[in-house]
Amino acid sequence: MSPRPQVTISYAQTLDGRLATSDGSSQWIGGPESLRFAHELRAAHDAILVGVGTVLADDPRLTVRLAPGRDPLRVVVDSALRMPLTAAVLRDGAARGTLVATLAGADPARRAALEALGATVLALPSGPRGGVDLAALLAALHGRGVASLMVEGGARIITALLRERLVDRLAVCVAPKILGAGIAAVGDLGIERLADAYVLHDVSVSACGADTIIEGRLGYPS
Repeated sequence: MSPRPQVTISYAQTLDGRLATSDGSSQWIGGPESLRFAHELRAAHDAILVGVGTVLADDPRLTVRLAPGRDPLRVVVDSALRMPLTAAVLRDGAARGTLVATLAGADPARRAALEALGATVLALPSGPRGGVDLAALLAALHGRGVASLMVEGGARIITALLRERLVDRLAVCVAPKILGAGIAAVGDLGIERLADAYVLHDVSVSACGADTIIEGRLGYPS
């Protein structure tokens, strides 16, 4: 396996495991203390990654504002280059700190427009289930000096990284809320037996305002 960054997945979910409402809204599931915790995690990592769905739904800046530290490299996985040129990760010079991972066959005009704003566009092969090959992306980031990567969403990216066993740590905020219908934080991993479940090790549980933060090292069955 190619060298890759250490990968931490971090997200906020409801008590019933929802990452967002049915229409994709996720701002803000956690409280202000949990948001500050997320910014501390951002400052502790070399890069932060989201899928284009998160950009389209929430338009995040992906900067460090509520904690001391520098902004990480922003990485957006966008296989069809659907991200609007007005996205927060591209506005006001932010594009110079943004890398867009796409497929080799993506629209060259869209690629040129992103590069004109200052973004780095990285063309990669397709993965085993379509979309950008995430293992190839992690290897490419490692080659660019990224030693630690924080992944904030959305559910499709989280599920794909877990399915491919490319995650080292989890840091999950559980908010005392129930949505019922909504977007599940983690989709189908193909696990049919409890014995095959992924397990957190060296677990820490801490209160963060009204929320609970669960952190640990992720272990996979052999």
